[in-house]
Amino acid sequence: MNTTAKASGAAETPAVLVKDLRKNYGAVEATRGVDFYINKGEIVGFVGDNGAGKSTLMKMIAGDVPPSSGSIAINGHVVENASASWARDHGVEMVYQDLALCDNIDICSNIFLGREIKRRNILGMKCLSHDEMLARAHELLSMLDVRLPSLLEPVTALSGGQRQMVAIARSVAFQPQLVIMDEPTAALSVTTGEPLLELIRRLPSRGVAVMLVSHRLSDILSTADRIYVLRHGKIAAEVRSSETTETDLLHLMAGVGHSQKALS
Repeated sequence: MNTTAKASGAAETPAVLVKDLRKNYGAVEATRGVDFYINKGEIVGFVGDNGAGKSTLMKMIAGDVPPSSGSIAINGHVVENASASWARDHGVEMVYQDLALCDNIDICSNIFLGREIKRRNILGMKCLSHDEMLARAHELLSMLDVRLPSLLEPVTALSGGQRQMVAIARSVAFQPQLVIMDEPTAALSVTTGEPLLELIRRLPSRGVAVMLVSHRLSDILSTADRIYVLRHGKIAAEVRSSETTETDLLHLMAGVGHSQKALS
């Protein structure tokens, strides 16, 4: 768990600040007035049963889905027209559950996919700078303390945990402010998932805030600083991980106990 996160009410501009966020699909309300913040260098977990609104909330922050109403501010910049390109340009990266990796290309090329480094050759033509991308990829993985086979290996040669690490490395390669993670350990065992959680815990030391969504409550409790519980499209509770148990979370998700459990 990150122990350097800012306390609630800190003066510093949050990495993300959401107010009264709503998304309607016809008569269906996926989110109903959601408010939350994530400070810079903080890991915040989001839990809730299927249909609680987690996926819709992630997609709105990542710019994949426009909100029906409400506001999203990334580092103080209010989102005017929600789009994935706007979110990425303002430092938001998302690691999807399916990872969105290209199996037929190597690790290095996946890290720089869509943002390849190009240089002009002696004829003045732009060409991919493979050596520079390889050097930067090695430097990035070293800083993240991630150990992988040759970066020229195709991702199909990697284990599930290693593929997740490549996806996370890609998400932090271009100095993001916020990384959204959708069920990062869902396909991993507890043993193989632990190195991935360790990597996530190291991200705040690089100034990265993390929005961590998972059904695996033990992962959330051991990794996040704070946890928001969603129920029926609303924030049902906000708790500190250090003061909460899996049983507490299950009760809050089911609506048993206090509807709003304020942080002390």
